[in-house]
Amino acid sequence: MDAKPDITPETFESALQARADAMAEACTRCGKCVEVCPTIEAAGLSLEQRQNPVDVIDGIIDILHHGEGNEAARKWADGCLLSGECIKACDYGVNPRFLLYMARIQMAQTKHDAATMRRGGVEAFRLVARDSNHIARLQLDDALLERLGQGVRPSPSPATPEPPDFVFYTGCNVLKTPHIALLALDIMDALEIRYDVMGGPTHCCGIVPMRLGDVATSGRVAENTIDKLSQSKTGQVVSWCPSCQVQFTETTLPTIEKTRGAKPFEMTPFTLFIRKRLDRLRPLLRQLVPLRIALHRHPGIAGVVEAAEDILRAVPGVKIVDLQQPAVGLQSNNLRMLPAYRRELQERELAAAEAAGIDALVAVYHSDHRELCAHERDWPFRIMNMYEIVGLSMGLHRDDHFKRLKIMQDVDAILADCRDLIEQHGLNPETTRLAVQAMLDEQPAPLRGTTAPSPACGRGPG
Repeated sequence: MDAKPDITPETFESALQARADAMAEACTRCGKCVEVCPTIEAAGLSLEQRQNPVDVIDGIIDILHHGEGNEAARKWADGCLLSGECIKACDYGVNPRFLLYMARIQMAQTKHDAATMRRGGVEAFRLVARDSNHIARLQLDDALLERLGQGVRPSPSPATPEPPDFVFYTGCNVLKTPHIALLALDIMDALEIRYDVMGGPTHCCGIVPMRLGDVATSGRVAENTIDKLSQSKTGQVVSWCPSCQVQFTETTLPTIEKTRGAKPFEMTPFTLFIRKRLDRLRPLLRQLVPLRIALHRHPGIAGVVEAAEDILRAVPGVKIVDLQQPAVGLQSNNLRMLPAYRRELQERELAAAEAAGIDALVAVYHSDHRELCAHERDWPFRIMNMYEIVGLSMGLHRDDHFKRLKIMQDVDAILADCRDLIEQHGLNPETTRLAVQAMLDEQPAPLRGTTAPSPACGRGPG
């Protein structure tokens, strides 16, 4: 009898590598992706390197083939802010952003052994979990944590209702600014959308270990989360976090589809989801909101900025002012690898907002709000999330405790203010102090003053 062939099942790692290899093979190395990148100068490429885009993309392909690439390619990969302009520029169906991501992973794997990458991933994930869990619990009681999927989930039983139409996936870090996520849920309730909420560190997208080169751990973590998210009747997940959106749709879901033969679900950013239902939302926008606003823009997910503008224009009384500032990156947090550039962009935008005389500088994403909100203390306009404005018109409100606390700019004052919730949740004082300090340290453009005014109000309900 002939021996059966030894067929080894495809792993997440091998499937991901096969996708990267296939895309690298499809790349014509024309260099258009380099030419349109808005940050190659900020990433440190010299004028000579910028004038030779073919050499740069050649270097990226070399890195993917387990080489060292060239200096320009390494700088470009390290400085990628996920703006997505490269995707639009490619005429051959290649996703250069994915190739840059895979090049960064390859560079990390070249520098470190597996044990080092695994340790680094664990330590980085613990920091994410520490900060998101603690900062959320300084603002929310148990009932609101439960509403955001952070309570104890009941065990399934025969009496469990039918699956929801959609799963709303928060990601991890929006829990630091929970008023934003709660408003998103309030809006879906008003639209009579049936959903379940999942997210937080127990539903990690796997981006943290993958960024550090630990693909195997990232795959295990992501597959576990994907199995949890695959519970809606429609096969649709509505995502809040742009980093999770890109990680899932460009890296993880296509790889899982390759290993399993089918994509577990489709994922849609919340703002695009709401834009598709704008006709249902308009009748609910009843109250006048007389604000001249400017939108803080990041183009990394195609269509989100335009969708945000459409939604805000539907709010009676709102006028959008274009500050004529650069729009780069996926969100503010993705600019952290180029700190001087991030600071410059934020300082220029704040100055332009003051010169334009706007009432509010309005962000879409949570990381933008975290970095900008304390500037409300020093500038003559408010810092808001777009769904606060939508909520005002709908008669919905959630207190922005994060902004109130961050404006204090004093760890001891914040801990004293939140003493009741620290005790209620049994938080470790020293760990909480570290999380609060990390919150204050996330300030790319320094505040103009050195002291903060006294808080205008105490903790309100909700």
